[in-house]
Amino acid sequence: GVRALWKGNLTACLRLFPYSALQLAASRRLVILFTDELGHISHWRAIMAGSLAGMVATVMTHPTDVIKTRLIVQNRLEPSYKGILHAFYKIYHQEGFLALYRGVSPAILGAVPFSAGSFFVYINLDKIWREPIVHFTPLQNFINGCVTAGVAQTLSFPFETVKRKMQAQSPWLPHYGAVDVHFTGMADCFRQTVKNKGVLGLWSGLTPSLLKIVPYFGVMFSTFEFCKRVCLYRNGYIESPLNYKLTPGVDQSLQPQELRELKLLRRENFEPRKSALEN
Repeated sequence: GVRALWKGNLTACLRLFPYSALQLAASRRLVILFTDELGHISHWRAIMAGSLAGMVATVMTHPTDVIKTRLIVQNRLEPSYKGILHAFYKIYHQEGFLALYRGVSPAILGAVPFSAGSFFVYINLDKIWREPIVHFTPLQNFINGCVTAGVAQTLSFPFETVKRKMQAQSPWLPHYGAVDVHFTGMADCFRQTVKNKGVLGLWSGLTPSLLKIVPYFGVMFSTFEFCKRVCLYRNGYIESPLNYKLTPGVDQSLQPQELRELKLLRRENFEPRKSALEN
C-alpha cells in the first residue's frame, strides 16, 4: 500500500536531528582547530574538517541508520520487526552489538568524496554566478544547495550502495535481507556488485536518492544562509538581513560581545555629554 513508501521514515526523522547537530558542532570545532594564526584555512584542511565532521556524526548515529534500512527492506505482510525499539532489541540480541554498526566502513569512507564534492562546488560558486557569494539571493542559495548536493551525492553514491547492502544482509532475515548479491565484507561487496551488476550497479538507485536529497539540501542551505544574515543583522554587522551591505563604521573583526560592549560604551559617553549641553 501507500504507507509502504514511508517505511523507516520515523527512524530517519529521529536520526536527522542528532546527526545534523553533531555534524555542525564537530565541523565548527574542527575548522577552528585547522585555522592558522591569521584566521585562514586551506582548501584541503577545510575538506578534511568537513570529512571528519561527517565521520563523527555517522559513527554516533549509525545504529539508527541500520534500523531504518532493516525496517525498509522487511516485508510488511510478514514483518521481522514490529517497530524501532523491537528492531534494536532483536538485532542486538540475535546478531550482537557490532551488527548495529554493519556498513559503517563505507559510510565513513563515503564522507570524504561527499565533503570534497561539496567544497569543490562551494568554492566555485562565485565563478558560476560571476558575483561575490555575499551578494547571493535566497533563490541563488537554494540552487547552490541543490547543485552541491547533486554533485556530492553522485560522487559518494557507490559507498552508499555498499553500505545499504551491508546493513540489509543478515542470516536472521528471510532471503538474507533480500539483497541482490551475497558477500563477506565491504571489499567483497564492491567486487560482487561490479561482477553481477556492472560498474553502473554501484549507482543503482541514484535517481530517487537525488530527488530526496537535492531539494533537502537546497532548503537547508538557503535557510542556513538567511539565518546567518539575520544573526549578523541583529548583532549590527549588516544593515538588513535581505542584503549583505555592511553597517558603516562597524569593525567587522570584533566579536558580537565586543561589539555590544563598544556600543554600550559609546552610549554612556554620549549621554553625559548630552546632559552637559542641556545644563
